[in-house]
Amino acid sequence: MIGIRELRADLAAHVRRAAGGEPTVVSVSGRPAAVLVPLTGTGALPSLEALVAAGALSPPRRADGRLPERTVPVWGNVRLDRLLREVRG
Repeated sequence: MIGIRELRADLAAHVRRAAGGEPTVVSVSGRPAAVLVPLTGTGALPSLEALVAAGALSPPRRADGRLPERTVPVWGNVRLDRLLREVRG
């Protein structure tokens, strides 16, 4: 287990070790907070279908793949919760 300061000091070496198959547990204030591990398989990220099957994502409500016809203009520096509240009414 390594501390966050040690990770910052030598990040490239720890990432290389993780890529080589050596998992690294990172601690913050002495408590485990994250693990650096190598990517699995071809190194590609999991597909949306795999994430839905694993329960990490909820499937889309629209099964036809179409996007909604109505678009919402978004301005910079607007909190998402406030924008959604305004859109949803």
